[in-house]
Amino acid sequence: MLLLINIAYGYEPVQPIPVKVDYDREKAELGKLLFHDPILAKDNRTSCSYCHDLYKKCGTDHRPVSKGFHDRKGKVNAPTVFNVAFNFRFFWDGRAKTLKEQILGPIQSPVEMNMKIEEVEARLNKHPEYRKLFKKVYGADRITFDLVADAIVEFEKALITPNSKFDRYLRGEVQLTEEELEGYKLFKKLGCISCHNGINLGGNSFQKIGVIKQYPWHPYYPDRYRITKNEFDKNVYRVPVLRNIDCTYPYFHDGSVKTLEEAVQLMALYNLGFRLSKDQLSKIIAFLKTLRGELPKILKEK
Repeated sequence: MLLLINIAYGYEPVQPIPVKVDYDREKAELGKLLFHDPILAKDNRTSCSYCHDLYKKCGTDHRPVSKGFHDRKGKVNAPTVFNVAFNFRFFWDGRAKTLKEQILGPIQSPVEMNMKIEEVEARLNKHPEYRKLFKKVYGADRITFDLVADAIVEFEKALITPNSKFDRYLRGEVQLTEEELEGYKLFKKLGCISCHNGINLGGNSFQKIGVIKQYPWHPYYPDRYRITKNEFDKNVYRVPVLRNIDCTYPYFHDGSVKTLEEAVQLMALYNLGFRLSKDQLSKIIAFLKTLRGELPKILKEK
């Protein structure tokens, strides 16, 4: 028998993704066009969707590190943009405090889209269709980068993946299998939940990889140390989200881990200090697979 309104979820360290969120549909549709248009990149080839495939790869690119302008390689694995609006900071090192601030990074990066703000504005203002759309949506006679970023942010707000099996369980609508439920209990009991909690099961704090067993550190990777210069912040990153985690491989900031099983086992070793048994690992993986949500509605509708 299902729980009558699963009161439990009000006391759980994980909350379900809202079935819908408020956003401006016209602005979001414009942002959707921009997100998929390589017009924002100097080579006219590298769109936002080049690194964040929304239809087949759950907002990632399934590469260890992404390729950008003229196939230049980045330094870190591209995090998913699904449910990104629920994160408290952006980029692995958390250097951007808002989604709008985050958008400045990839567009101006010489490794990614390699454009200057003025170049973006000039290119779009020469485009009759975009001039028409920005006039209709924003009433603007001239397209500014601030409006471009605003439209993309509005689109990203809509990229929620609700109604995963686990969300429906939290709302008392379905039951988990015995293995899935045992996996969730282990996830909490063993301490995984201390970092992976909230709506996104992550994305809401900075934590160190290598709390118990030291994880190799290299200045090449953008951790919090690069910003704070505090020794304690070496190998400290924004906690990755676990929503749709079975689909956002490869794993870790360096994209070095190919499978979810290996990622979970390594995190247990580095941050909990022990190896999981085969049975424990199987149950936790079963739980994690219940976090796959629905494709965002804005991707299915016109």
